[in-house]
Amino acid sequence: MSGQEICWRLAGRVREATDRVVWRARQKPVKLERILMAAPESLQVRSKAVGPHLADKLVLPANGAARTWARAAAAKANAICRNRLDLFDLQDQDLGSAIDWNHESKAGRSTPTGFAPAIDYRDYSITGDCKFVWEPNRHQHLVVLGRTFRLTGEARYATTLVDHLESWIAQCPYGVGMNWRSPLELGIRLINWCWALELIRPSGVLDEPRMARILPVVYRHLWDISRRYSRYSSANNHLIGEAAGVYIGGTYFSGLRGADRWRRESRDILCREIISQTHEDGGTREQATGYHLFVLEFFVLCYLVGRNTGEEFPDAYRERLERMLEFAAAFLEAGDPLPMFGDSDDGYVVDLGGRENLGRSLLAVGAALFGRPNLKALATGSHEPIFWLLGPEGYETYRRMETAPGRERLCSRALPESGYYLLQSGSRGSKDSISVTFDCGDLGLGPIAAHGHADALSFTLRAFGEDILVDPGTYDYFTYPAWRRYFRSTRAHNTVVIDDQDQSEMLGGFLWGKRARSRCVRWEPALQGGTVVGEHDGYLRLTGGVTHRRTISLIGHRGEIRVVDELTGPGLHRATVFLHLGESCSLEDMSGQRYVFAHGACRTTIELDDRLRTEMLRGAEDPIAGWVSRGYHRKAPAYALAGHCEWRNRLKLAMRILVDCHQPAERPLAFSGQEGRGK
Repeated sequence: MSGQEICWRLAGRVREATDRVVWRARQKPVKLERILMAAPESLQVRSKAVGPHLADKLVLPANGAARTWARAAAAKANAICRNRLDLFDLQDQDLGSAIDWNHESKAGRSTPTGFAPAIDYRDYSITGDCKFVWEPNRHQHLVVLGRTFRLTGEARYATTLVDHLESWIAQCPYGVGMNWRSPLELGIRLINWCWALELIRPSGVLDEPRMARILPVVYRHLWDISRRYSRYSSANNHLIGEAAGVYIGGTYFSGLRGADRWRRESRDILCREIISQTHEDGGTREQATGYHLFVLEFFVLCYLVGRNTGEEFPDAYRERLERMLEFAAAFLEAGDPLPMFGDSDDGYVVDLGGRENLGRSLLAVGAALFGRPNLKALATGSHEPIFWLLGPEGYETYRRMETAPGRERLCSRALPESGYYLLQSGSRGSKDSISVTFDCGDLGLGPIAAHGHADALSFTLRAFGEDILVDPGTYDYFTYPAWRRYFRSTRAHNTVVIDDQDQSEMLGGFLWGKRARSRCVRWEPALQGGTVVGEHDGYLRLTGGVTHRRTISLIGHRGEIRVVDELTGPGLHRATVFLHLGESCSLEDMSGQRYVFAHGACRTTIELDDRLRTEMLRGAEDPIAGWVSRGYHRKAPAYALAGHCEWRNRLKLAMRILVDCHQPAERPLAFSGQEGRGK
């Protein structure tokens, strides 16, 4: 930790000590004349910030799409009106006749309602899983109510929205409890308030008394975030979300004193962080594809608010934003979803109708915003967010935009700054498509790499749109420490474990010590695949020191992937090669070295080196192995293969994967034992 960070953290302790003395005084109602720039009016907002098209009379698309949107939105909104929400694995959760905003639904317990900075939200014994508290308090469901009101004209949705907001204000006074603990949560909540309030503005429910209760709480949000921005090792996606909340909130609630200053400061942060927290190829430096989409949404929303208000972001911001969209597009060419590299907690910002496939929804918005037909070609699914963000004109522009005719060939792609290499062949959306993603990137962002996984030289395989070999995901942050450790570990990824140790040193749930450094040694793309070679030094810290080099080749016209692992290091060592299958795959042991598994109507054969002693794992808990997590607190049993081998000095292992191979391999793999012998 640098001297500057130490000083910053000490200053934060001093601020918290001061806050503890005065926090109750700050809960007293703030007089409007003290926080408003002008005399109170019915609505102290800059309406066009979130969309000039959200006028009193909304012009809906004439193609019938609005009816589809209305049905889907009403289904959600009707449940919300009954105080039922989806919270991760808790689907259609009943929050009671009166919502307790300080309740943790998964653990079924109340959370502390004392001085917010003193609450240790990472201690399950104190708060339960904080994410189950924060998720409903992000108020993303208020935007669903607002959309449904505008699509149906039914006032009850607007009334429920305001009732939820006012009950939250009554239960969550400034500085009290979990809902004032994290500036990021304040930022997300503030963004949703902006869209929700603007959506119901024509309803007439936002009278002056209600706004007199809402505006002081908005002011506290802006003021509190702006003095507690995450810095230094804490400045990851949290800082982006905090600045986005202040920028959008300060722009929309422009009548508040201090809003101009907070808006300028937050805009400067966003312009800086979009460059410092992403690589030149557009990938997030957190090395977590879920967080890539999360921060991309923040950056898109802020860009649009700036454009709506005539405060365009600089060219460098726009260019990096387009690269972030292109980065996501590269992974979506061969199918959904993005490989689950690094952490993910299902985070999103606002629900404008496209959260079920956030990646493709963002590509659709990007296609319309920047005139990118190549992005539209990948933007299948709901296009409702385009309408809410860009208005009828933007929606029609997108509909008229032409894309390249016919199926496009998949090509191999390098994202060298992020460290990802895609070996691909076949045509997009066809039965000959094969995509191998090789991870040769950093562990994560900054000194703690909080959201990285020990996955150096891991790879995933998607064929015919099916996930065959996968990154198993994240599953948990705070509730189950053993599961948290497993999903971050090297053995949970498609790579090689040496001496039963992780490549990087795990020091805590969001903290790494000595870390593996990866690099690409060779990149040779070809028309039907190509070859990539990478290596990492994470195991040099072991006795004797071991270097791992992996070569992956895709021969697309034969549906063949070859993987060669070279391990070098003096002395006796133990190597374990792990392969994790998608949860829909079945697995059959043909010989102990040759396995066949089915996925849909297709078959894949894996031939492992004959020196490996193999075992099949599925849904094991002691030790944990054979699981895939597609969402927070959701997991499913899945097959995994583990091949074990002891070796001295030098070892070379090879495997071959034959995709859609209905006949036995023409000949078994030939191995040379001169590099090392397994035991």
